[in-house]
Amino acid sequence: MEIILALAIGVLVGSGVWLMLRPRSYQVIVGLCLLAYGVNLFIFAMGRLYIGAAPIMPKGGFVDPTAYADPLPQSLVLTAIVISFATTALFLVVMIAARGATGTDHVDGKERGRDE
Repeated sequence: MEIILALAIGVLVGSGVWLMLRPRSYQVIVGLCLLAYGVNLFIFAMGRLYIGAAPIMPKGGFVDPTAYADPLPQSLVLTAIVISFATTALFLVVMIAARGATGTDHVDGKERGRDE
């Protein structure tokens, strides 16, 4: 399972970086989303993957903390998902406004092959 998780993180981050280097604005935004998904998956995996483990320890007595899932990475990933959703919405609005102002969706505002 660890190898599959590491491969998934690597594919998401690699695809995200590759798309961020593309000249079109929409591809850059999709690349940022994929990169955010890869980072969220990495942070979530740092909280140790347990199947069927309770995220909260019961009251009283000595409790072995290694038998429970760590809730901090889960809360960080949940917050990061909300922030990345808002950031993506903002990027899309800015991209639509820039496309209307420049007439192109290239990052630098110039189409390739044009001599202007």
